[in-house]
Amino acid sequence: MEFTKGHGTGNDFVILPDPDGTLDLTPGLVAAICDRRRGLGADGVLRVVRAAKHPVGVALAGEAEWFMDYWNSDGSIAEMCGNGARVFVRYLVDTGLAAPADAALPVATRAGIVRARVDGDTIAVEMRRPRLYDASTATLGGLTLAGTAVDVGNPHLVCALPAGLDLPTLDLTRAPEFDPAVFPAGVNVEFTAPGGPVDGVDGHVLMRVYERGSAETLSCGTGACAVAAVALRDLARETGVVAVDVPGGRLTVTVTADTCWLAGPALLVATGRLASSNLPD
Repeated sequence: MEFTKGHGTGNDFVILPDPDGTLDLTPGLVAAICDRRRGLGADGVLRVVRAAKHPVGVALAGEAEWFMDYWNSDGSIAEMCGNGARVFVRYLVDTGLAAPADAALPVATRAGIVRARVDGDTIAVEMRRPRLYDASTATLGGLTLAGTAVDVGNPHLVCALPAGLDLPTLDLTRAPEFDPAVFPAGVNVEFTAPGGPVDGVDGHVLMRVYERGSAETLSCGTGACAVAAVALRDLARETGVVAVDVPGGRLTVTVTADTCWLAGPALLVATGRLASSNLPD
């Protein structure tokens, strides 16, 4: 099985080329590939398949040639992954499966069509505008934090830390507890703190995230979009640009009247062949 390894601000993925949709990808195989000791190690798997050859993507084949079949590291399927989409586009361009152009490059996902622009090491993807729709809480150990529920094609809960509690001190080795009535399919939980002034943006936020199906990751693109939308609301702004610093680097989120652009580096770091018969069952 051929593979490529890539990451966006430390959010890392194993990319599996499968243009004609012939690969028998299962939850167990995905979890084994993502195992950081006995597999390749990753936050998730990106299967590169033509939209017309995938049962979900076929409905979008008229708008995009390629479908991003994204799986979390535990073998579950997610609707959308912002950093994954940026790494997916990097793979398409670097392997010649797609060419960057003045027009944005469309990619089919389970959350619909996303469009990407390539500028050197930076790739920006245009996604749906985040929708703030409810208030809820997350509990971490004995700490319960108020948060805002945000839909970015997948569910998020953005929780600001109170004054006096430092972001690096949070123990995210265990999943935060949340209200299943608000998030019946689970949720990605972002914890935030204010950042210092940054030139050229309207806001600056520090973020850590516990991703549904992947545990804590160094970065989460859709999470950054959710955090930016909440930050702009707190600034009494409908639109604007927010710098979001994650443990893996910086993402820049631009919220417009209709959409949301997520920008940052996306890199490919290795290619090879995977001996799938030697992976753990």
